[in-house]
Amino acid sequence: MLFASPMSFAEGTGLSGYSIGSGDMLSIQVFGEEDLSIEVRLSDAGTISYPFLGELRAKGLSIGELSEIIRSKLADGYLVNPSVNVTVLEYRQFFINGEVEKPGGYPYQPGLTLQKAVALAGGFTERASKTKLYVVPDGKEGDDPVRIKLGTMVRPGDIITVEESFF
Repeated sequence: MLFASPMSFAEGTGLSGYSIGSGDMLSIQVFGEEDLSIEVRLSDAGTISYPFLGELRAKGLSIGELSEIIRSKLADGYLVNPSVNVTVLEYRQFFINGEVEKPGGYPYQPGLTLQKAVALAGGFTERASKTKLYVVPDGKEGDDPVRIKLGTMVRPGDIITVEESFF
């Protein structure tokens, strides 16, 4: 049987260095401690509620960083040498707007390219430019849109805009 760590899975899907964000659904498993093994969705504030530890800030952390934070807090007075495994069960949505048939938010899928994202949104409208494509990575407010191509990998939280063609 083959087991892949969350980071190796992320690296194989274009998510190397993935930062956990609001809306992600996580599975937190503590070996031998069923009561501490939970599934939880990050709040809009980027926190999770975890048994015994209360509210933990997870937004912006990597999978490994969150695992280590939980492990160290549990080891500090609760468990002896806990083994913690965090995985992403469901990634936050990406958004596509502009000249696509069905603009809106869509569930992220590992390996998603811009071309596939456009297909999920019902395809281009008749007026769509297939070269004036922009993304705000992870929807970060204040960031300028970056021009991208159809083969570009989409990441959770991305905001994609398809501009209108004038010819």
